[in-house]
Amino acid sequence: MSGRARLTVFAALATLFTAWSLNPLVESGGWLPQAALLLALQSAVGAGARRVPLARTLTVAAQLLVSLLALMLLFGGKLRSAASDGLFDYLVTDFGALFRQGVQDVNEFAMPAPLTDGIRLLLVSGVLLIGLLVDLLAVTVRTAAAAGLPLLALYSVAAGLSSATTGTSASWISFLLAGCGYLLLLLSEGRDRLAQWGRVFGAAPRGQVAAGYSGGGRALAPVRTGRRIGAVALGLALAVPAVLPSLGSGVLGSGSGPGDGEGNGLGPSIQAVNPLVSLQSSLNTQDNRVVLRYRTNSPELSEQYLRILALDEFNGIKWEASGRALTDVPKRMPNPPGVSESVLNGATEVETFISSAQTYAQRYLPMPYPATGVDITGKWRFEPAGRTLVGDQLGKDKFQNAQGVQYSVRSLLLNPTAEQLRSAPAANPEIAAEYTKVPDNLPEVVVRTAREVTRGTKDDYSAAVKLQDYFAVSGGFRYDTKVSSGTGSQAIAKFLADKEGFCVHFAFSMASMARTLGIPARVAVGFTPGVKQADGIVNVSMRDAHAWPELYFEGVGWTRFEPTPRSGITVPDYSLPAAPRPQTSAPTAAPSASAAQPSAGPSTAEDCPPDQKKLGECGPAAAQRNTGAGDGGPSAGTVLAWTAAGILLLGLPLLPFLWRGRLRARRLGSGQVLAAWRELGDAAWDVGILPDEALSPRGAADRLVSLGRLDAEAADAVRRVAGGVERELYAPPGAEPPHGEPAPDVLLARAGLLAGVSRWARLRALFFPRSAARIGWAAAARRSALTTRFADTASRARSRLPARGRS
Repeated sequence: MSGRARLTVFAALATLFTAWSLNPLVESGGWLPQAALLLALQSAVGAGARRVPLARTLTVAAQLLVSLLALMLLFGGKLRSAASDGLFDYLVTDFGALFRQGVQDVNEFAMPAPLTDGIRLLLVSGVLLIGLLVDLLAVTVRTAAAAGLPLLALYSVAAGLSSATTGTSASWISFLLAGCGYLLLLLSEGRDRLAQWGRVFGAAPRGQVAAGYSGGGRALAPVRTGRRIGAVALGLALAVPAVLPSLGSGVLGSGSGPGDGEGNGLGPSIQAVNPLVSLQSSLNTQDNRVVLRYRTNSPELSEQYLRILALDEFNGIKWEASGRALTDVPKRMPNPPGVSESVLNGATEVETFISSAQTYAQRYLPMPYPATGVDITGKWRFEPAGRTLVGDQLGKDKFQNAQGVQYSVRSLLLNPTAEQLRSAPAANPEIAAEYTKVPDNLPEVVVRTAREVTRGTKDDYSAAVKLQDYFAVSGGFRYDTKVSSGTGSQAIAKFLADKEGFCVHFAFSMASMARTLGIPARVAVGFTPGVKQADGIVNVSMRDAHAWPELYFEGVGWTRFEPTPRSGITVPDYSLPAAPRPQTSAPTAAPSASAAQPSAGPSTAEDCPPDQKKLGECGPAAAQRNTGAGDGGPSAGTVLAWTAAGILLLGLPLLPFLWRGRLRARRLGSGQVLAAWRELGDAAWDVGILPDEALSPRGAADRLVSLGRLDAEAADAVRRVAGGVERELYAPPGAEPPHGEPAPDVLLARAGLLAGVSRWARLRALFFPRSAARIGWAAAARRSALTTRFADTASRARSRLPARGRS
């Protein structure tokens, strides 16, 4: 194996060894064989391109192109839909959608994440990109030491994600593999360089001279010494963090990470500031585990929703919690905003004792709404507008969370009547101004539907009930956990058209429509009451996560409504019509079997939307899902593909121009007079003066001056170049070389040739040069040579056969 081939192999191995550090971030290592296969293909393409040889830029371009095609062929059909009819859709549109889905999965899953097709694509393509950089630096550019930078970047990303998400640092095995791969790459390059130099640093083996070569002519590269140095370096890197306590939580340490709780053997905790992300991470584990347990003296368990926080800002892309100032947790929380004395007098104060699981490390504390007091240990902060408790910062990148805590909450069980809601006065102007904002890109269909549904209502309460009944009963909506996700403006419009979705769609849509009617609205995120056990303790599991709209009525405050037609959901009594009717727990159209009841085992749905995963509507994560985001417009992959096609289309006419410029620079840069003479002949050919190989250099120069109508200065330049050619060809050995470089004379003569033709002829000479015919001649000559070589090889093979087998 040649030195360059060996370097190519070890560059690929170094990348693959370092990529092993990404394996703990996903539940399965099934992506590694695919990455290894495509990495080998990419390295083979690079080795072949360098053997041709191709220019460095063309070598990298060939590797990149083959890698992209391999990725598209491998992943392009994972999301194939009915609309994907052609090869373009198969390779570009679906491929881009899968890439976008992978980015969403990375943002939503906690580590170790399930190996979805999107995450698999990101892992494999990332390894290929790092492999391409390592191959470029180590093999193409021959600077193996610099190849450690992309390898370090790959390892640092893996170690950082592992530390930030699982609370533990990268394992020593991952570090050892990455270090060994890099050292092998350095040793391979060093051996190749020393073999070329013929020099050895260190003593030669006994019986051999120390001139750098053994008796057989092989260089004595210090491989053994390099291995010893590498082993000592890796040993120190592994041993020092264990010896020094200050380094215990470094690259190889296993110390606690940000937000870690005490060891409990229950696996990694979910840590995130955004409750949607942490809920989704907890909900998509392998079982429907219990995350909260509580005991309460509330007389109405169906109203015991455990609220995490409220999403009060809608920017057209998503609903999110606005940033607000935090205060110390008061012993007695102030009365909820907007609640009148008459409603407070009819309220019942209840007490709830809650215990969270060790795997629930959310920074927001689940509490019944509205809480009036909380008894809990730790550092917590109070957000007055949403009446939520948020974990305070404990140190660098470490925050207080609800992992394994026990606390008690005193809260009010409000019992407003329909009459109190109907007679509510206009909302406080400040609250109305803040909570009725809608984005500019909200589709007109949302406003129009809200007006049509509430036509004829005389107050905000009646309009809210109409909206709730429209989604839960009369609108024909169907609760379906397989609907593609999306919470932006276009997703709401799509939901109103398709009439299929889950709690996120129902809550966000009703809140948006209420705001268009001037009713202050926000979306609450938390848990439904859960299931009461025989001993009186209520278990809240991951499937109890939920989202619901809260509408504001002056004198009553923030009031829960329930538009989601899901089994087990309780519609508040104050939102029911005066005439009693059955509880609305199912839509008019019968829900799918998968949506009506959660299964006892893990869900096997193949297209569980991200927002559904966030709020617990479908159990464990599925391996494959549809990725229609419902936001409308072309996907990122489609835009990228059309942009690339446009650039390619616009760049095609420039290829002859670029080729001639590169050829001219190479010829004139060589300093050889014969190369400059060929360039001068091609420049004349480009303006229409055909070459005549039968003429002598002097005769060819006179012909070029005559046909090109050159001025005296350009004519003298042509004759100087022709004189140099004559001296090069006919002067005796040792004669004085021609004076000066031929390049300036060629450029001067070319400028004169272009000046002597029309504008159209000049443009044709620049962008469609006639001398480009040499490309076809060269290709024909190479094809002829290959054909002749093949014929000679076949003839020799036949000559070696016995006489009977030659036929």
